[in-house]
Amino acid sequence: MHTSEFAADPHAAYREMRRQYGSMAPVEVAPGVPATLVLGYQTALRVLNDPDHFPADPRGWQDSIPADSPVKPMMEWHPNALRNSGAAHTRYRQAYVGAIDGIDLHALHAKIETIAVPLINAFCTTGSADLVSQYAFPLVFEVLNQMVGCSPELGRRVATGMAMLFDTVEAARGMAMLSTALLELIALRRAEPGDDVTSRLAHHPAGLDDTEMLSQLISFYGAGIEPQQNLIANTLLLMVTDERFGGNVLGGALSTRDALDEVLFNDPPMANFCTTYPRQPILIDNTWLPAHQPVVISLSGCNNDPAIRGGDRTGNRAHLAWSAGPHACPAKSVAYMIVQDAIDQLLDALPELDLAVPADQLAWRPGPFHRALAALPVVFPPSPPMNPL
Repeated sequence: MHTSEFAADPHAAYREMRRQYGSMAPVEVAPGVPATLVLGYQTALRVLNDPDHFPADPRGWQDSIPADSPVKPMMEWHPNALRNSGAAHTRYRQAYVGAIDGIDLHALHAKIETIAVPLINAFCTTGSADLVSQYAFPLVFEVLNQMVGCSPELGRRVATGMAMLFDTVEAARGMAMLSTALLELIALRRAEPGDDVTSRLAHHPAGLDDTEMLSQLISFYGAGIEPQQNLIANTLLLMVTDERFGGNVLGGALSTRDALDEVLFNDPPMANFCTTYPRQPILIDNTWLPAHQPVVISLSGCNNDPAIRGGDRTGNRAHLAWSAGPHACPAKSVAYMIVQDAIDQLLDALPELDLAVPADQLAWRPGPFHRALAALPVVFPPSPPMNPL
């Protein structure tokens, strides 16, 4: 799952795994790091809704893999809702949900437009762009900065630290830079609360300390940047290549929301995630799962399980892209709005987008967890800049 071959055609890999092993397949998420990949939709629901047998806490596992394993930073324990179970999970989740539920969706809609217009204006006159680096990533990152209450100066430091962390180049220095900037933000919002995620976390009755606050904010950025950036890019790819959406998106019969849901079914931005660690050996679907070894849900594989596929799925939102059970994504409405508004802003300004290269020449970033384009180069008739809001 960590190879470029898997990234190039993961669906063929899922089909072959399902043929050989059924609903649960042995895999390696990194060299020498074994796991079980869940490919059956109903099996995934069973696992996701049974935190007593399948807790999300990796501490019984993480010391068994090499300290320099590339997946360790992504999978190791942190004091946040994603990596805990039981009372700790409940406490972190309540604070996290409270902070997200306070987001004003009407105000967010206006913020997205304000951020999108200058980004589009930066390339609309040229007739070409890479929609990942020039649009999806900077838009998502700036929206998140504003939601957490980051100043532009702090936001630049967060961006630099996150880039170093994701690129695994000087990752330790990137984490230090990111942590320092976010700790400054936490101190500021404890002293001067505002209408933002950080302030609501800092003043929540759960009483999070600075280390816990830092972990929630890193989780917020991590869960926000990669999935939303990928969902924007993957949906735009579908819309400019599929005639049901108009081919070049002019006159398409289906909506942006239809395209979003199709991508969430077929190519969800986090394709394999929602990792749990059985407390003891357990038998499921005639497969023994070892204790304290990762069980990874293939959200993409489960959504395409032949047992549930068939017929027109337009408008069907029964996919697992947002997960399920106690760890289901608490920011689904916010994410839908950001991604849909970002796409609609772009297509309103540049309705005649086309790929700059054949679709089969697009490169997908390797990695066991995401379904992510390295770039999305497009061409379009040059257009005059829009008036900034």
